[in-house]
This record gives sequence, C-alpha cells and structure tokens, in this order.
Amino acid sequence: MGIKLSQCFIAVDDHDKALTFYRDALGLEVRNDVGFEGMRWVTVGAPSQPDVEIVLEPPLADPNASPADKQAMAELLAKGLLRGVVFSTDDCDATFERIRAAGGEVLQEPVDQPYGVRDCAFRDPCGTMLRFAQPRVR
Repeated sequence: MGIKLSQCFIAVDDHDKALTFYRDALGLEVRNDVGFEGMRWVTVGAPSQPDVEIVLEPPLADPNASPADKQAMAELLAKGLLRGVVFSTDDCDATFERIRAAGGEVLQEPVDQPYGVRDCAFRDPCGTMLRFAQPRVR
C-alpha cells in the first residue's frame, strides 16, 4: 500500500494578497479558485509536482464555527502562530534572493543547519512562516 501527500492547507486572511505571494513570488500555479458558503479556497502547486496541492483557506474553514472561534483563529494567524510548510529547493540562496526581491518578509537568511540542510525562512503576507530547505552535500 502506497501513501503520498496530496494536499496541505495554509490559512490566509486575504486570498488576493496571498495569491500575489504564492503565484508571483514563489512561482506556484493556480489550480483552482472556489467560493462556497461565503468562504474562498484557492489551490496552488508547483508545476513540477502536479499531484501535490496547497490549499489557501480561511483561518477557520468551518461554516459552523462560532464567531469566538473564528476570531481566535484570526488572531493566531495575525501573530504568525499557525504552522506553515517547508518547501524543498535545489538552491536555497537563489530562492532566498528571488523571494526577497519580490518583497517577501525575511525571517531567516540562508544558513547551514546542524540537521543537514541549508535553509531560509519567510513570512507570507498573511503571517504564516514558510521555510525553504536545500539538502547539504556531505
């Protein structure tokens, strides 16, 4: 039995602002843009990985959630406390420069980590931390 990642989710509070980052700065392609029950989901992915998608969704994508729960999630997103994803890259330094030049908010410049990668980190326009890791050759 084989198991592969199909989708992961990133909370965003402004889909248009997020699209500018994920599509234009990161170079991901938009695969779907759907509205449902007053919410919006946008699916993006790397052209090199047609079977893996990132769903940009509201901070609490549950139409039955209480207003207090929706507010709590929005506050966590604004503080940058929701988990993001780690992208793999074959050139961490070039990826860093491209995203920084596109206006990405730098959290960490490229650095060799003791666990075997060179990585950098950015915050997306909605507050989510994203890391970009390149395996180091030993």
